Amino acid sequence: MKYIQNMTQPKLILFIVLFIVFFDNYTFYTNVLQVYPINTDNTGFLLSLLVLLIAINILLFTIVSSKYTTKAILIIVLMISSLTNYFMNTYHIIVDDDMIRNVLQTNINESMDLFSIKQLLYLLFLGVIPSYFVYKVKINYRIWHKELLSKLVYILMSLLLIGMTTVIFSKHYTSFFREHKPLRYNTNPTYWIYSIGNYINKTVNSGSLELKKIGKEAIVIEHTKNEKENHTELVILVVGEAARADHFSLNGYDKKTNPLLEKEDIINFSNMFSCGTSTAYSVPCMFSIYDRKDYNYKKGISTYNILDVLQSTKDIQILWRDNNSDSKGVALRVPYEDYKTSDKNTICEDNSECRDEGMLVGLDDYISKNKGKDILIVLHQMGNHGPAYYKRYPKSFEKFTPVCKTNQLEKCTKEEISNGYDNALLYTDYFLSKTINLLKKYDNTHETAMIYMSDHGESLGENGVYLHGLPYFMAPDSQKHIGSFIWFGDEMKKDMPLEKIKQKKDDEFSHDNLFHTLLSLFEVETEIYDKSKDIINGD
Repeated sequence: MKYIQNMTQPKLILFIVLFIVFFDNYTFYTNVLQVYPINTDNTGFLLSLLVLLIAINILLFTIVSSKYTTKAILIIVLMISSLTNYFMNTYHIIVDDDMIRNVLQTNINESMDLFSIKQLLYLLFLGVIPSYFVYKVKINYRIWHKELLSKLVYILMSLLLIGMTTVIFSKHYTSFFREHKPLRYNTNPTYWIYSIGNYINKTVNSGSLELKKIGKEAIVIEHTKNEKENHTELVILVVGEAARADHFSLNGYDKKTNPLLEKEDIINFSNMFSCGTSTAYSVPCMFSIYDRKDYNYKKGISTYNILDVLQSTKDIQILWRDNNSDSKGVALRVPYEDYKTSDKNTICEDNSECRDEGMLVGLDDYISKNKGKDILIVLHQMGNHGPAYYKRYPKSFEKFTPVCKTNQLEKCTKEEISNGYDNALLYTDYFLSKTINLLKKYDNTHETAMIYMSDHGESLGENGVYLHGLPYFMAPDSQKHIGSFIWFGDEMKKDMPLEKIKQKKDDEFSHDNLFHTLLSLFEVETEIYDKSKDIINGD
């Protein structure tokens, strides 16, 4: 086939940059116009912003381009930018380093939940077709010194334009960069390129990573001698998925999303907040010894988490069962069982959507095999994983109608989205009640307890924002304020300061408290225990 036409390398870069700037930045322009509406004072600045975006992208692509890399780089950028454009326009997400980590740790079933014809059209018209043009065009490369000179001219012109625009409209750019920092998080492709660099910097190590083994001296304190019977502890920790606190009827929500839990003697923590706004960040953070402000990915993977510390006592048996993507590295050193497929999970629909209650099957056998030992079982839910909330529960739990039956939430009404989400919470209520009933069977032989704590919350279309994953500082409370409670069995209640805990049920807590609360619950003595962060025995 003949080439479409001949182009110089700088001309091709300019052409593609103009295409991306004009067609892949709708969300950026929309957000900018909300802050800087079109008027006589802002018109010049808005035009300069367009020039700035073009100049920065030309500078970036010119620096990294060469005879052997230009086409590959442009095609990759076009394809990724078309998809980021779709997700930013549809769900109003921000593609930062945490979102990239979340994407890389997402399994195929979760990815398919996000697939739509609209996404395919974005990819086709904004990714595949322009990429085909880049692939077919013939680039006329001149002799090396002319090519180098041309590149230097484009770099200098870009720098000049960047300098001129920021100086001429310095008043506007001062507020743009200082007061409206989140606006630039929607620039495409510059911000996702920056985020990839940030992700690599936070994730990839220059050398071998040494695991810091904290709490090596931890021991389980023996029960007092005068007890008639030495009951071992049996605790189930349920890690929820995308369960926002304000949709729990336990917290006053007008729809009965927790009818079964309301009948149980639980202590509901109405003011619990997550460590992050995505599963990939929140799950390892909540099991970490580090506070949210001190936590980062490298610290998390290079330091013992609470499961490691409990296991190191050699007196506590740990089991992690997962019906979500995976444990996000938390269960790397403890027994782990995958319940996402029908290979292990016996409660699945069409061999694809496996239910959380399937993780309870076989636990009686596990408990029996570990008779006389303290046990911690972690159950990682599929819960309210979006956007296909209607898939997260059996048909019999579709109490709230009408329901949004598509993953394209922008096509549904707020009522339909909320109903689908609330039905999924209703099924979680059933699953958690069933978990409590399983524990009640062991009241005569164990001190039993269940802790429920969601990983993060969820946006359901408020202010046009869907799902989760926004940077923490700008995320709405709906993505951070999470459902959480604790239930104690009859024997465990005897050792618990119940009235003291109940007095704190409306205090503000967070994932930061889980590490030290579990140490307290299992009566583990260690120098790393911080009583001030213990929900049970803390002051």
